[in-house]
Amino acid sequence: MKLNISYPATGCQKLVEVDDEKKLRPFYDKRMASEMNVDCLGDEWKGYVVRISGGNDKQGFPMKQGILTTGRVKILMGKGHSCYRPRRTGERRRKSVRGCIVDANLSVLCLVVVKKGENEIPGLTDKTVPRRLGPKRASKIRKLFNLSKEDDVRQYVVRRPLPAKDGKKAKSKAPKIQRLVTPTVLQRKRHRFSLIKKRQQKKRVDAAEYAKLLALRLKEAKERKRSRSGSRASMSASQSKS
Repeated sequence: MKLNISYPATGCQKLVEVDDEKKLRPFYDKRMASEMNVDCLGDEWKGYVVRISGGNDKQGFPMKQGILTTGRVKILMGKGHSCYRPRRTGERRRKSVRGCIVDANLSVLCLVVVKKGENEIPGLTDKTVPRRLGPKRASKIRKLFNLSKEDDVRQYVVRRPLPAKDGKKAKSKAPKIQRLVTPTVLQRKRHRFSLIKKRQQKKRVDAAEYAKLLALRLKEAKERKRSRSGSRASMSASQSKS
């Protein structure tokens, strides 16, 4: 079985092939996301604690969290499920995946170092791979460099150097900062709020005009009713005199 061990602190990962069954036995019957010591792999791994993050069996089927079996099952998957990417809107498909419990039928087991031990592991903890891209969101840039709201975030963007072309000056590339508060953004916000206020004011004016018109129509209706009743009374009085 191969062990793909990654160390997030340095950004490195190492593939270790283990043929000894005694070294692999402590991993069996452990579930995904469980943490364990890896002293069984040798003295150089003494004190290391790893988390089981996944794996693949010999036919390439991935482990899926939540399926409490060591074998392979076929389940109906849709949008939001791991181990599946829908190609069309609303598409669902029945796919084969392996359970989340480790057994001997796996070909690769993925581990993440949670706690570093005493010794350095060559190729894993002794070197650091720099991140290719820096943060893009304004709040994350502030958090990375411990900036206040008064500082200009644009001066602290992590630029990525581009390979120099023949006979040309070397260039660098920077991401477009997201959620950056600029005067234009504030102006658009003020404009949106002013439109909302204008709509609310127009609604109030229209409602007042409608209420005024309704009151006028009711008054006219009452006057017509009164005039009709008055004319009827006068007609009946004249008929009674005659």
